[in-house]
Amino acid sequence: MAIFAANQRASFMYRTHTCDELRIQDAGKTITLAGWVQTVRKFGAITFVDLRDRYGITQLLFGEELNTRLDEQPLGREFVLQVTGAVSERSNKNPQLPTGDIELIVVDFKILNKSAVPPFTITDETDGGDDLRMKYRYLDLRRNAVKKNLELRYAVNRSARNYLHENHFMDIETPFLIKSTPEGARDFVVPSRMNPGQFYALPQSPQTFKQLLMVSGYDRYYQIVKCFRDEDLRADRQPEFTQIDCEMSFVEQEDILNMFEGLVKRIFKDVKGIDYTEAVQRMSWEDAMWQYGNDKPDIRFGMQLTNLKYPAHTFPNRTDISNLINGANFGVFDNAETVIAIAVPGCSEYSRKQIDEITEWVKRPQIGMQGLVNIKVNTDGTYKSSVDKFYDETRLKAIADAVGAKAGDLILILAGAEERTRKAISELRLEMGKRLGMRKDDEFKLLWVLDFPLFEYDADENRWVARHHPFTSPKPSDIEVMINNEPRIANAAEYLKHPYANIKANAYDMVLNGNEIGGGSIRIFQRELQEKMFAALGMSDEEALHKFGFLLGAFEYGAPPHGGIAFGFDRLCSILGGSESIRDFIAFPKNNSGRDVMLDAPSTIDQKQFDELQIQLNLK
Repeated sequence: MAIFAANQRASFMYRTHTCDELRIQDAGKTITLAGWVQTVRKFGAITFVDLRDRYGITQLLFGEELNTRLDEQPLGREFVLQVTGAVSERSNKNPQLPTGDIELIVVDFKILNKSAVPPFTITDETDGGDDLRMKYRYLDLRRNAVKKNLELRYAVNRSARNYLHENHFMDIETPFLIKSTPEGARDFVVPSRMNPGQFYALPQSPQTFKQLLMVSGYDRYYQIVKCFRDEDLRADRQPEFTQIDCEMSFVEQEDILNMFEGLVKRIFKDVKGIDYTEAVQRMSWEDAMWQYGNDKPDIRFGMQLTNLKYPAHTFPNRTDISNLINGANFGVFDNAETVIAIAVPGCSEYSRKQIDEITEWVKRPQIGMQGLVNIKVNTDGTYKSSVDKFYDETRLKAIADAVGAKAGDLILILAGAEERTRKAISELRLEMGKRLGMRKDDEFKLLWVLDFPLFEYDADENRWVARHHPFTSPKPSDIEVMINNEPRIANAAEYLKHPYANIKANAYDMVLNGNEIGGGSIRIFQRELQEKMFAALGMSDEEALHKFGFLLGAFEYGAPPHGGIAFGFDRLCSILGGSESIRDFIAFPKNNSGRDVMLDAPSTIDQKQFDELQIQLNLK
């Protein structure tokens, strides 16, 4: 991936060219290179050295005269070396290298700095494990594989900035030291020396600031910004992460969707060379949960869910086909809250061993199911099932027809509690899609998920919580429902009958290959409605004023209608780069314990700092 023009790369003090520039047409030129020693290969009176810099590799040839100097000043891996010489055509060309047609016949060299023996080999196929490479991340960053990831990250950054600039967005910085208003994930807090006993928080997002910028009249804002959340980590989470954060005034949902479809398509074009011309599919949250079992479905392949049985309140408007499995005296289905099936194409020939392996897969703690039912739709028109004792061929055929299974397909069925079973069948669908090669790294499929519920019910506290965040507006048709009804819930058994249970959020998520890469909403911009939202979430008037008085006050001074979106920048880069881990696309990431093992952070501080902050440590 070319970042700079060739004549802009070289620093003339130490080098005239970089290590990927020279070609056969440069033969005969005298040039100077500088970089790191990748390999040293001695053959009698001559020595070959591969010299590496950020841009590539050039082979150096040290003749007999310089070999004497090399005996006195031997080169080692990762030595920093400057060489001057003549470009010459290679006799044994290397088609794997852009510079493989030439080599540099060295006439003089200088060791600019020696290197200790690296703890691992600095090559694409390194012998260093994750922990070792994280400890010596500054060495790991020299590897070509890591460099390509950071180049891709920079290309995504540059493409996004260009698109937003062309569409009149303004890059405006917002503070990192803010007020703690815990909602969702835990805040990282920072003590204030000048205000003893008080603390800043690091922002989980610039949410309220970008809304205030809309009040201020900056109608198209963006930032590529660091955000911070103190939460348990995994491959696609870091305690500090980057967002493409955007907000617009005087817009409706359709304006946002069109603008940011354009952004992602532009990134595809600039970074991957993909001209994504097809319309981005849209799907309601309910359809996503019904057909795929989650709200970020991977639509690169089919294998949609068939809900054979489910609680009446979960999808009240869906057709109930539980009669297909009821009445067979099969307790696993009869006693289950939910029974859900998928038809796996072309797998009816799976052996007992293969099916047992899938059964063990769903029993893993991460999935949490007790077992798996299977039905084979044989190519000869017969059916074979693990529940033949309870269901005859007529009923097996009826189930297969309902699931949409064809001859040669394998039906897999899970049963149990609603939430766990739906999540498990969703994971099983993804796993089978992966095993069958349906989830390809070089295929990209975008999706908008819309019409989320505005609220979720918290049974432990018997109150509503925001599914997105407390600044998300209801759909216009539901605003009056929210204003004209009190949020109080009589008891847990009654929450589904409450008017708030059916309020839809004016919100949207963008999904790419089964990953949420962006999410946002049209915001509340009237004080009355925002106060109603805070009350619905269980905040008293005093608490709302304490936490968000600045925002409520701003809404009294002509706040415009506005909405926005934030893209997970690290996650988008990892998907485009074909990796499951965002750490691969962050220069200096934390490990799964939130530690920077290179810096050994977090670490203790000395007593003087505690004294200055007037803090006493009380470890339990």
